[in-house]
Amino acid sequence: MIKSLLRRPHQELLTFIAITLGIIVIGYLIGGAMVTGLYGLDTLMAIGILDLSNPKVPNALWLLQIVSTTLPILAASLIFAFFIVKDPQTYLRPTFKIHWVLPIIVFCVMIISSPLIECLSNVNQKLQLPPFLAGLQRWMRQTEDQAQKLTTVLLQMNTVGQLIFRVLIVGLLTSIVEEFMFRGCVQTILLKWFKNPHIAIAVTAALFSAFHMEFFGFLPRMMLGMLFGYFVYYSGSIWTAVWGHFINNGTAVVVSYLYQNKKITVNPDDTHIFNWVIYLFSLLIILFLLFLYRTIATGKKQSLQF
Repeated sequence: MIKSLLRRPHQELLTFIAITLGIIVIGYLIGGAMVTGLYGLDTLMAIGILDLSNPKVPNALWLLQIVSTTLPILAASLIFAFFIVKDPQTYLRPTFKIHWVLPIIVFCVMIISSPLIECLSNVNQKLQLPPFLAGLQRWMRQTEDQAQKLTTVLLQMNTVGQLIFRVLIVGLLTSIVEEFMFRGCVQTILLKWFKNPHIAIAVTAALFSAFHMEFFGFLPRMMLGMLFGYFVYYSGSIWTAVWGHFINNGTAVVVSYLYQNKKITVNPDDTHIFNWVIYLFSLLIILFLLFLYRTIATGKKQSLQF
């Protein structure tokens, strides 16, 4: 009966948003209760005011993140696909039936995308809102700084065990959860809505980037979202995007660990490693690899257009 009511894409999208928000609220209540029970109310309050001096905060943050956000988003996607629209094959695209070359191309794209990500990050950092929106820009900067503080705490690693844990959570679990949500449910709904795959992929990527609430990293994250979107659209499998997402996140975690423990000297937060020649080279190679990816995934010769 519910499925019959969702005949229009905007109804599906509103339903999915409502389910996601509802489960996240429940997750926050459960997560807050668990943090209070395990670490004390003072730790929960410390998280609320971003008092990172409390030694219990890092573990409590991980618990709160997983219980209040990560697992609820996964649950929302699964509930929507299996019980609301009752079509997980279309909305989640969980098939593993892809050409064996595609994961190799995805790996190459993600590695070669680093210069382009840096370029877009530098452009993003220089963007300024009009003077009458100065208050909004200050709020955006404060939000970004707070998010960066939390990320620094969550990615603090001193042992190999801590590295493995973060690779599994930030690299693997987060990739699965976010791809099920965005390239699975959201992109599928928008494909039905816009009837144009490029618009649907771009809008999904913009929503994906905005979801992270890191405004001064909006452009590079949107570019990644578009890459993931095309991976899924051309292959018909969510796992190509999960693989690319995992490579991006997992690499960031490993590089952070190596830098923190003085195994490498290049700061992963440095955005002035490459130059314009390498930026252009990165763009051209990515376009060629996407063309190759589409050709192999669809199994037919196509012109160099996206």
